Amino acid sequence: MNVSFLQVIISLLAGIIFIILLTVKFKVHPFFALIIACFITGLGVQLPFAEILTLIKNGFGDIMSKLAIIIVLGTTIGVLLEKNGSTNVMAASILKLVSQKRTSLALSVTGFIVGLPIFCDSGYIVLSGINRSLIKKTGMAVATMSISLASGLYAVHCLLPPHPGATAAAATFEVDYGKLILYGILIAIPAMLIGHWWAVYAGKKNLPAVKTNFATTNETNEDVLAEPKPMLAFLPVVIPILLMALRSILMLDKNKTGLLSDIFNIVGDPAIALAIGVLLAMLTGKNSPKDSAEWRTKHSLSLQLSSAVEKAGGILVIIGAGGAFGAVLAATNIGKHFEENLDLKMLGIWFPFLLTCLIKTAQGSSTVAIITASSIVLPLLPVLGLESENAKLLTVLAMGAGSMMISHSNDAYFWVISKFSDIDVRTMLRVHSIASVFMGSITMIVVYILSLIIL
Repeated sequence: MNVSFLQVIISLLAGIIFIILLTVKFKVHPFFALIIACFITGLGVQLPFAEILTLIKNGFGDIMSKLAIIIVLGTTIGVLLEKNGSTNVMAASILKLVSQKRTSLALSVTGFIVGLPIFCDSGYIVLSGINRSLIKKTGMAVATMSISLASGLYAVHCLLPPHPGATAAAATFEVDYGKLILYGILIAIPAMLIGHWWAVYAGKKNLPAVKTNFATTNETNEDVLAEPKPMLAFLPVVIPILLMALRSILMLDKNKTGLLSDIFNIVGDPAIALAIGVLLAMLTGKNSPKDSAEWRTKHSLSLQLSSAVEKAGGILVIIGAGGAFGAVLAATNIGKHFEENLDLKMLGIWFPFLLTCLIKTAQGSSTVAIITASSIVLPLLPVLGLESENAKLLTVLAMGAGSMMISHSNDAYFWVISKFSDIDVRTMLRVHSIASVFMGSITMIVVYILSLIIL
């Protein structure tokens, strides 16, 4: 098979354009868009149809073997904490620690912490009631409060496992999850702070101070479980993170052995650590003052677990399709073609960022943007000079930065914020969309500075 560089480029662009066109214009599920892109790209470089099928199946299976359990367990923690009231308890605990003048910053921190196990859209919906009550109590601008909360949730969603984009990228590049969490949290903090800063600066200029006609969820007091004590509420989030982080720290010394290392090598494994988090979340929501058979049936643990698995399933098929697309791209020898024809090394860590940013802006989903970009970047790592362990770590974080921007009208999260805060589209574009640009930019600047130090 003799394929020219131009043919590879055209096939790659055709695949990406079809992904964007199908998901944005025709509202096709990303799974089908990615699978179709596999065939378009593969056939474009003259790969046999049967070989493309094999690559799709192998690529899908390989990525699933690395992260399916992690995604399911991480999603389960989020669903359980949402249902048992732990998210509200965590939010209330954080807000008690600050004065009224710093309420918007406290909301950002609340979003940051609550968002560790919960997807940003779900987290925003869950915390929207607290946001509404604080707006009425403080008289602060709706846009300021709402985008402050949204920024905290968004920062961790784009950068940290067990969120699907970061988790999929870490699996693709074989990056240690604990190490990614440690660096990711440090890098997500500046992103959260600059998002909050812009929300304060621009928010009060774009909306009246108080609104009362907010959208509401369908959840009533009867639907909320008995709220746990603050310490118990935080445990399912904190313990898995600590276990994975400690394992990564102990593994820095490759020659270190002993009982402690052996224990943390087991309990700090992402699958085990998250499983412990699931058990803690189950125990946290064990007791409830409701005792009717109907209520217990409605809120049974089995239903919550089923809901979590169903939610994870939709994410996993997209990630699997992304793995399939990556396998097809690897078979095109795209890395070799780029190495022979272009000097991408000068772009280095900026290339994954710019690529992810382009895909995110075009089609809206941060998860799809990271997964698609990972598939393209993986075979290009040698060309970009990003083959080392630390380089792969920073590559994942750079793609996370790119996946933040630009969040606008094709992003589902954009509409969740707008609906549940009653913010008009014009204001959303001025406050939230620009905040996403600031967040992605500052994150990438921090990643670049880190690359100068550790690469």
